Amino acid sequence: MSTSTPAADRTDQPFDVVVIGAGFSGLYALHRLRQQGRRVVCLEAGDGVGGTWYWNRYPGARVDIESMQYSYSFDENLQQEWTWSEHFSPQPDLEAYANHVADRFDLRENIRFETRVNELTFDDAADEWHVGTALGERFVAKYVIAATGSLDVSNVPDWPGLDSFHGEAYHTSRWPKEGVELAGKRVGLIGTGSTGIQLAPEVAALADQLTVFQRTPNFSLPSLNRELDPEYVQDWKANYTQRRKQVLKTHGAVLMSSVAEQRSIFDYTEVEREEVMERAWNARNGLEFIRTFTDTSTDLEANAILAEFVRNKIRAIVDDPGTAELLCPKTYPIGGKRICQDSGYYETFNRDNVKLVDVRADTIEEITESGLRTTDSEYELDVIIFATGFDAMTGSMLNMNATGLDGVRLADRWADGPKTVFGLMTAGLPNLFMVHGPGSPSVQAQMITTGEWQVDWILRAIEYLEDNQISRFGATHAQEEAWASELDTVAARTMHAKTDSWYTGANIPGKPRVLLMYVGGFERYSNWCIRATDHGYAEFEKKQRVSLPSGQRSFE
Repeated sequence: MSTSTPAADRTDQPFDVVVIGAGFSGLYALHRLRQQGRRVVCLEAGDGVGGTWYWNRYPGARVDIESMQYSYSFDENLQQEWTWSEHFSPQPDLEAYANHVADRFDLRENIRFETRVNELTFDDAADEWHVGTALGERFVAKYVIAATGSLDVSNVPDWPGLDSFHGEAYHTSRWPKEGVELAGKRVGLIGTGSTGIQLAPEVAALADQLTVFQRTPNFSLPSLNRELDPEYVQDWKANYTQRRKQVLKTHGAVLMSSVAEQRSIFDYTEVEREEVMERAWNARNGLEFIRTFTDTSTDLEANAILAEFVRNKIRAIVDDPGTAELLCPKTYPIGGKRICQDSGYYETFNRDNVKLVDVRADTIEEITESGLRTTDSEYELDVIIFATGFDAMTGSMLNMNATGLDGVRLADRWADGPKTVFGLMTAGLPNLFMVHGPGSPSVQAQMITTGEWQVDWILRAIEYLEDNQISRFGATHAQEEAWASELDTVAARTMHAKTDSWYTGANIPGKPRVLLMYVGGFERYSNWCIRATDHGYAEFEKKQRVSLPSGQRSFE
């Protein structure tokens, strides 16, 4: 951890680049910038590295991309020396990996922990950013790289009585490091997205009673998690160079097993398609399940067949027919939300100590001193767990109160939904880059690999600016319109725009309903970005560097 120098002694500290966030993308950006000889500091709100895998330490937290692919590619020795134990790594292993990387490359000396950014102001005259923190510290830099993550700002619905509960209450993204004692307690779990699906089996095994409050059921596949076979690991390590290149040409930046078919679902007999879907069900990859056939992600009739296959799986697993039907998603197409992966989620509802409450029909009215009250019932609880998600994609950027050229606020620019170019930049905020920003593939692709790729694009741009003595580099409104058109074009071919979810901001009251990520596949996305580079950033606004008046700071 960094030293605790008083904020007053660290005012207006000059850097070439400020990186915000010490998750996987932020750590990689810090490492690469140091290699380039840049003066760089990384500001991290937590007291440790790992980003998502630092904050989300709830029981059962686990990645849904296989471990051999969910890792850095930038250093061959790192690839060879690190060993994963499970096919899908649990949170402690992922946090340990992030710490290993931070230590191995001596990154901590450039990280300021427990430093939350709450102000970003662009100085038009000097073409530099002033970065303020909640502790009153001030930093100045030519460039800012916001690696703040897609899922950072926790969301808890504004139910009456939230502060009245006398028991213990936790949001899953702020789970205590020391853990929570659940044995023998009455626990209420609110939310059945990916987090709730991972958490429920763990809580049920400990609690005296678990009541799951579900608004919208989700499609989930069995992870069939297991220890990694040493021969499988060695095969990957021997072929990493080739496979890392192949990954960048795939839709989700993930190499798949050979379950995907190259034909329509209607090209098969009912028996044949059941066999194909059964293989896909056991293939352990929710990202690719929707593309088992060529048309299940685009044709509603084809999609309905795949969805009913999963619903029949749920009905076969869950003993009580009424509970099974409540767990079957019927109001949106499969693939409209990210398909989850679980370790015995549906089986959990066969336990005597587990109850499912449909809060779409029986609405949560208030949190009480002793639990919560719905329209029809009251539930006495010792612990309430909020697995209620995030103000995704835009929340972390807006919380930093960014002000760009001519005093224009990012909050005003994004009032009707985020506007970006490639999810990397937004007009009016020059020299500010985002990693996994709104309009990028984000969670629609493997995020360590695509984060590395986006950071490399950003750093190539910075090299170009420095080599050509350019002090101000910004996206234009015309570029934003072109990128918005591309976002709409690819979204129209998918099920995402047909579904209310956090993908479209539907989980946050008052948030504009727009698809927040690029769903056209990573290869198509990267081709757009590469074309901009190959054309010499011709469409971006650029301002040549000039000598600064006496007394002003120059980084040349």
